[in-house]
Amino acid sequence: MSYLNNFYHHLYGPEDGRKWVFVHGLMGYGQNWRKIIQGLETTERCLAFDQRGHGRSFQPAEGYGPEDYADDLKMIVDELGWDQFVLVGHSMGGRNVMNFASRFPERVSQLVIEDIGPEANPQAHEYYEYLLNLVPAPFATRAEAKRYFFEDFVKTAKTREDILVMANYFYSNMTEQPNGTVDWRFSKKGIIDSVLLGRTDERWDEVKSLKMPTLLVRGANSKELSQENYDKMLASNPMIKGVVIPGAGHWVHSDQPQAFTEALKMFVGGF
Repeated sequence: MSYLNNFYHHLYGPEDGRKWVFVHGLMGYGQNWRKIIQGLETTERCLAFDQRGHGRSFQPAEGYGPEDYADDLKMIVDELGWDQFVLVGHSMGGRNVMNFASRFPERVSQLVIEDIGPEANPQAHEYYEYLLNLVPAPFATRAEAKRYFFEDFVKTAKTREDILVMANYFYSNMTEQPNGTVDWRFSKKGIIDSVLLGRTDERWDEVKSLKMPTLLVRGANSKELSQENYDKMLASNPMIKGVVIPGAGHWVHSDQPQAFTEALKMFVGGF
């Protein structure tokens, strides 16, 4: 029985190309990487998939720690027969790929961690719980959902991010259900558990254990990965090199896709 079939996924580029796996962040989905993959797929073989509890993939009741996500990735690449590949992860996905790379170093030729650090924050889930609980989903129609996010939500929600960006992001995660209502595309419990389990413990040991060439990407305007923790990560392991991309916040690959793609190409080489 195929484990890969649990996941909504796409493969791009020539089958004999160098292998890449792209892992999205919290509340994201595989298509978030499309602009980046477009710059690579002429010669590279790229996999992008919705992680468990996200997008159109399966939504189990539990199992949302970095280890669970990394185990999914292991089963996926085993099924594909990919012995080694370049591994790229953003935000929560960055924590998940860091766990994978620390446990299965022989599988990762190069690692890219985008705008996330290994520090603990046991209360981090409370912010997402607050925002998700504000939303009176399910909605009767898509029009009702749109009106809520761009009228009520933008007036009442207190977000760390730009309020319109968050409204758009939440609205993009609404999808029509079989009964005709419009509800979250992701598992609400899975999102909260992902933050809780991913942030309960510090993961500096994983950073220090990385054995493959690693690129740490920080958005110059990021509020997620501080300059202090960025510098500390670089100092903790000689295998880690860093790049700070101007004009980018936490979503570096979305804010500055060309600069992000060039950073990948320069790091991995062979283009």
